[in-house]
Amino acid sequence: MADHSQKLIIITAPSGAGKTSVTKYLLEKISQIAFSVSATTRKARSNEINGVDYYFIGEEEFHKKIRENDFIEWEMVYEGKYYGTFKSELKRIWKAGKIPLLDIDVKGAIHVHEQFDNNCLTLFIEPPSIEELKRRLESRGTESLENIQTRLNKAVFELSFKHQFNKIVINDDLQVACKESEAVVKEFLGLK
Repeated sequence: MADHSQKLIIITAPSGAGKTSVTKYLLEKISQIAFSVSATTRKARSNEINGVDYYFIGEEEFHKKIRENDFIEWEMVYEGKYYGTFKSELKRIWKAGKIPLLDIDVKGAIHVHEQFDNNCLTLFIEPPSIEELKRRLESRGTESLENIQTRLNKAVFELSFKHQFNKIVINDDLQVACKESEAVVKEFLGLK
């Protein structure tokens, strides 16, 4: 799958660190990139649209796609909740003349980075602290206390991998983190 003439950009972070906000900002500011829609077995949230935010599929179908080697990467990110990036999604974006922007979990990002090496830019969005991350997750109002604790435990583990990425962006101030990410992506793409 790894066509080394094709570039891609990966944004990863612990849950609640701001990767979705940074991703949306970059998609608005840089016309050469396009969002790579991930597949997931989790249920859609009320504001999410199938095929736009995620491809929402059942666990049985997800496992079938794994067996058929349809993913460039996939992980069980939380117990019983799978996420993955379809090879066909990257091909669709490249065929449209754009560069895929992947918003994926840390382990998946490492796996894709290994496959694409120098044709891949990886940004790790780091929260200013675990306490701030907890506050952000609680303020969403979408997670139980048990889920928040699971996400925080996972965040501590994921932070231990941050130095494996091309650039670490600390999201203490979202606008600053967005502008810093934009500058790094533009440099990677050779844009002014």
